[in-house]
Amino acid sequence: MTNIIVLGAGMVGSAIASDLSKKHSVTLADLNNQRLETVKIKYPTIEILQVDVCDKPKLQSVLAAFDFVVCAVPGFLGFETIKTIIEAGKNVVDISFFPENALELDALAKAKEITAIVDCGVAPGMHNIILGYYNEKLKLTDFETLVGGLPKVKKWPFNYKAPFSPVDVIEEYTRPARYVENGTIVIRDALTDCELIEFDKVGTLESFNSDGLRSILFTMPHIKNMKEKTLRYPGHVEYVKVLKDSGFFSENKIMINGTEISPLDFTSKILFNEWKLGETEEELTVMRITLKGKNDTGETEEVVYNLYDEYCPETQTSSMARTTGYTATAVASLFLEGLFTEKGVFPPELIGKHETCFHYILNYLAARNVHYIKTQTIQNE
Repeated sequence: MTNIIVLGAGMVGSAIASDLSKKHSVTLADLNNQRLETVKIKYPTIEILQVDVCDKPKLQSVLAAFDFVVCAVPGFLGFETIKTIIEAGKNVVDISFFPENALELDALAKAKEITAIVDCGVAPGMHNIILGYYNEKLKLTDFETLVGGLPKVKKWPFNYKAPFSPVDVIEEYTRPARYVENGTIVIRDALTDCELIEFDKVGTLESFNSDGLRSILFTMPHIKNMKEKTLRYPGHVEYVKVLKDSGFFSENKIMINGTEISPLDFTSKILFNEWKLGETEEELTVMRITLKGKNDTGETEEVVYNLYDEYCPETQTSSMARTTGYTATAVASLFLEGLFTEKGVFPPELIGKHETCFHYILNYLAARNVHYIKTQTIQNE
């Protein structure tokens, strides 16, 4: 039994801790003691610990007692937290999706003889793993991911609920989106190139550019066309654009009645309540991954993976926590079972390239009722 610490007791971090606690000794750490106490009531076998990850000496002292770390802190804390974990000499799986380039920590991880596997969620995460696998099977020319987490019940005006911090969601709407077109990296504003697309069980959704390719831009530069787009119910983008273009996401502080406040802080406070996902509120995750390339016989193959997942009433676990968290626990488990032993920093596509790892992850998710449905067709030229 491995002694594991999970940093971050949000909806996803709690699901990770719960899943890993079935086989391992797990401690869940967070700065918010009230949140920890709530998790303890729901999952009595999990130990809890109040920790400020920004207090580097304290965090390193805490980590010394553990064999393995899962990092599920908010994105803006992720890079420095991962750096501290590596410096402490601990292997780690991460889902914090920080904006910095994780590969900058590769030399440090190798020097410490540590394995750090980052971006282990649904997207980024599973779409990287699937891409890594098929990059070994096909001479890929095209890769596209469409993905979104949505409430089952639409509430005007945004028709959206977030299982994590509104600040991280707003980051998706403000960070410039990078995609690859004809072998060239193109940078466009997020929320652009909005299209309506049909999905089984959900109906019509709108897709828009977001910056979800991340490490793939650097690890898969030979693929000529690559794009990731976020999915929402129709109409959402227009309302968010109004806020964005009116300055509500600005970090530049303004003076109101003698008090300085940033519009982003104000907006996040308002949207926290507007977008807050209820503890047992039903929501869903939908994703479509499309890959195209030449096989060994020179034929063009198109491979499509579809995911549709819902809130689980039995375990009272959100779909986003299941699809994100269980990908992380799958990767953590395959590492702990010795199926991946390389040292350094690894985005998920470098895990998925190994056939044993790829099938382990899909089987692990299927055992938890998270199913990726594949269709594969030969296209006539």
